[in-house]
Amino acid sequence: MTVFRDKNPLRKVGQWLHTAFRKLGFNRINMKSKTAGSTSASRPLTVSRGRRPYIIAGSALALLAVAGFGTQQYLSANTVDYYHVYRDGQELGTISHPSQVEGLLAEKQQQIEETNPGIRMVLEAGKLEYAEASGFKAVPNSEETLQKLSGLVKAHAVGIAVRVEGKLIGIAPDNATAERVLEKIQAQYASAAKSSKNMLQVKALSYGGDAVKVESKELKKVEIVEQVSKDDIDISPDRITGEDELFNRLTNGTNKPTKYTVKEGDCVGCIASKFDISRQVIYQNNPWIEDDIIKVGDVLDLTVIQPVVTVQTEEELKETEKIEPPVTIQKNEEMRAGESKVITPGKPGKKLVTYKLVKQNGYLMSEEIVNEEMIEAAIPSIIVKGTKVIRGEGSGKFSWPVSNAKISSSFGQRWGRQHKGIDILGNKTIKASDEAVVEFAGQKSGYGNVVILNHKNGYKTLYGHLNSYTVSQGDIVEKGDQIGVMGNTGRSTGTHLHFEIIKDGASKNPLSYL
Repeated sequence: MTVFRDKNPLRKVGQWLHTAFRKLGFNRINMKSKTAGSTSASRPLTVSRGRRPYIIAGSALALLAVAGFGTQQYLSANTVDYYHVYRDGQELGTISHPSQVEGLLAEKQQQIEETNPGIRMVLEAGKLEYAEASGFKAVPNSEETLQKLSGLVKAHAVGIAVRVEGKLIGIAPDNATAERVLEKIQAQYASAAKSSKNMLQVKALSYGGDAVKVESKELKKVEIVEQVSKDDIDISPDRITGEDELFNRLTNGTNKPTKYTVKEGDCVGCIASKFDISRQVIYQNNPWIEDDIIKVGDVLDLTVIQPVVTVQTEEELKETEKIEPPVTIQKNEEMRAGESKVITPGKPGKKLVTYKLVKQNGYLMSEEIVNEEMIEAAIPSIIVKGTKVIRGEGSGKFSWPVSNAKISSSFGQRWGRQHKGIDILGNKTIKASDEAVVEFAGQKSGYGNVVILNHKNGYKTLYGHLNSYTVSQGDIVEKGDQIGVMGNTGRSTGTHLHFEIIKDGASKNPLSYL
């Protein structure tokens, strides 16, 4: 590459100027020697000759400036900027500008994307560096350099490895596709949760056995339970998993038939927890189950599709529920025992109950009352009853039959089945819910050891599956008196108390009275 170094024009001008100044000095010496013997008439000629060298010198300086400027312009007009190109520290050649390399790489990127549509391709050009340089009439070898670089550039495919709990499920072409598939999986259950929002009349879902109206149903959260990771992975293009295929792999899962034989102490809820499935699955697969009752030796079908991912939704359900009117008993010592008179008829009230429902892949896993708000208080029914020689009449206000009560199965319709009472876990001591006369203490089919109390006011309470009972028929018990011990007798679903409130022969939701 040629670099301009010729300085002859400047040198010649400098030499000429030097010669002119030397002549100027010589003339001035001659002028001094002639001045002493000259007359005044010769001064004009002497002055004229003395100024001439200055004029010549000024002209020389001007000429030098013009020559220098012209030379600089000439040099600038013919100086070429260029760049040395280095790849991983090794020089490839020279180019006019880095944009040439950028254009080459952009062209190659477009080519590989057209050859591999829908796949993220990454160029491997190495570490490129540029060193700026310039030279007089320099000619960079751009074409040769770009050809050399083109032969060194490689490309490979990059996908997104989708793993569930560390296990590789598939490789998406890009992160957007992976996210779209996961959102689609969650959306199918989110949509199902929202679809029943406008439902007004319903059967009791759980604790609200006397639901009047669903006020609202709101999806609060949707998430995938398992840990899902998405990471870049270098692959060959033929390993990419299509969007539909990735969706199917994550949602189809396995459907292995599962049978289970009921053992001593089992209950529907216990079995569901043991196998980590919803009780809804057990009821759907075993339609012969009635009133949550199963017995030792029963064979249950627990088959359920287990997708690779589990979508969990959290819903907030608000419904208005009926509040049964409490009964206030006013005793009249003048009236015969057994006689009664309604002074004020009661009126049911209403309350707004908020439930939190947790579902997995659409199956209800748990439900919890998170708030209760009184809408309209129930008006008590006032009844006057005679008290002569009669004991065992209830107050009409019931208390929990066990301490630290926890409901394991609710009242009313559940997945197409009628449960006449509620199943309660808690302290093993069973107490009378209100004052009453023991109507029955013994064994009944399905209930095992059972106590039935007659509260002499139209209400009866039933206490089933007792391990033992401590009262006999005809006994009078006060509210809170022990009547038995919690057990697992009869067609039981594990140790618990089956508790019913019966009014005029019809089963009522105990939670409307407790």
